[in-house]
Amino acid sequence: MMEHTIITIGRQFGSGGHEIGNRLSERLDIPLYDHNLIHMAAQELRISNEDATKVDETILGRFLSAYASSSLEYRVFMNSDESGKTLTDRVYDRQCAIIRKLAEEGPGIFVGRCADYILGDYTNCINTFIYAYKDDRIRRIMKLYKLDEKQASDKIKKVDRERKTYYETRTGRTWGGIDASDMVLNASLLGIDGVVDALEAVYRKWEERKDNK
Repeated sequence: MMEHTIITIGRQFGSGGHEIGNRLSERLDIPLYDHNLIHMAAQELRISNEDATKVDETILGRFLSAYASSSLEYRVFMNSDESGKTLTDRVYDRQCAIIRKLAEEGPGIFVGRCADYILGDYTNCINTFIYAYKDDRIRRIMKLYKLDEKQASDKIKKVDRERKTYYETRTGRTWGGIDASDMVLNASLLGIDGVVDALEAVYRKWEERKDNK
């Protein structure tokens, strides 16, 4: 049975979820797992990082929501191998195994990748979802990606749609729904540091509670 504490972070695009994860990782001195999970899966499956990235949570969502079965690229990544599993399923299955293995080995922070669902049987999991007001998200994406307001707004809609499709297709749950989260935090109200403070406080209280059992 896993004794240490895990934090999972779901997030709207532009809410600052990745930055929150980074800062929390540094403050708690525990590892952050995000895009590096894709590279780990690629290495174990002996496929290129490029191919694995094409079935990441946002990119796969684009295939699932927008591509017709006649699309060559769609067929390439949805076609089954000799085991009967598609590349998308093989990468997802490998990611699941890696997430569970890392969670068993020690505390950590998992950003996205359906980690809250994958670790659903673990009792020492703090599942969070980060959101923010649309105007704040647009300003953040404009600054990060050097986009104008319309471009930033369009990118937010697209990435959120892709993440939602990926999550809901894999889990059967509502993306950002309260049924899958212990905490839903508004980064516009709390600020990035405020969200990190809140998560740090919950993590340390959780650890204190375990020590007193």
